[in-house]
Amino acid sequence: MKCTLAVATTLLLAACAGGPVGNPAVPQPTKSVQLDRYLGTWFEMARYENRFEKDCEGVTARYSLRDNRRDDPVIEVLNSCRAGRTDGPPEEAEGTARVVEGSGNAKLKVSFFGPFAGNYWVLDRADDYSWSIVGEPSGRFLWILTREAVPTDAQKADLVARAKALGYDTAMLRFTQQPPQPYRK
Repeated sequence: MKCTLAVATTLLLAACAGGPVGNPAVPQPTKSVQLDRYLGTWFEMARYENRFEKDCEGVTARYSLRDNRRDDPVIEVLNSCRAGRTDGPPEEAEGTARVVEGSGNAKLKVSFFGPFAGNYWVLDRADDYSWSIVGEPSGRFLWILTREAVPTDAQKADLVARAKALGYDTAMLRFTQQPPQPYRK
């Protein structure tokens, strides 16, 4: 399976990646995250282009809580993308995420390949959890996620402005095309 699948797949490899830094001073997350409200499906509105999501459209991430009967919650991650198109079945990657202790649930460690985990930081989010801006410590990766497949132009402009206010070079954003209707198996 190609590595172009997923938002979090890229995070896993962020420490090994080269390339331009879009934010040399990544801020710490300032808002805590209620996991039960963050769970569900997110649509990628925009991202920094990267080799792991090259030519990906229709990108989504779905988070669900796994009952692991322990104190530390395990979040199941299902990322999908349609390479070079917005129709037809997506390619999918499954992984898990764990909350970083003391982060107010705003920092996660995401793993798709055994013990190797990447950083996933919720840098900003809507009070109603309708959008989220996600990054990681290197500043090379950025994702803007929404609950709606196609946000309005005003919402897009607001989220781009928020990313810029966080210190990101928004000229590096690549906007993701979403299909008019979600794929159904």
